[in-house]
Amino acid sequence: MAGFADKYFWWLPVGSVPEVTAQELQREINRTRDKPQLLDVRTSAEWQQGIIKGALLVPVGVLKSRAATLPFDRSKPVVAICRTAHRSISAVRILRNAGYENVRQLQGGMLNWQGRNYPVVQPR
Repeated sequence: MAGFADKYFWWLPVGSVPEVTAQELQREINRTRDKPQLLDVRTSAEWQQGIIKGALLVPVGVLKSRAATLPFDRSKPVVAICRTAHRSISAVRILRNAGYENVRQLQGGMLNWQGRNYPVVQPR
């Protein structure tokens, strides 16, 4: 169940939400089964600079209005991704309020992912 901050201060890009490290996420993506669903909440311009393969773009500014219609399974893990792990805090809270059970953010965001030389692809 969503906590007080999740419910009333979801828009604040500060505070603590569950996280996954880049190394853990890379391992999870490479698994044969139970891969996490990836939600990229950056802007379209940031998205064009490269994404984690399989990520869905829904900028955080429109996520609240689109959370109910995302093509994700609410019972399966979701990882929210932004550039520096600030906007993804709000995304985690929005998804929790929408009934998603297992939502985390990528610790350090795409800057951390790319800084560790993990794979990035160009979006289609």
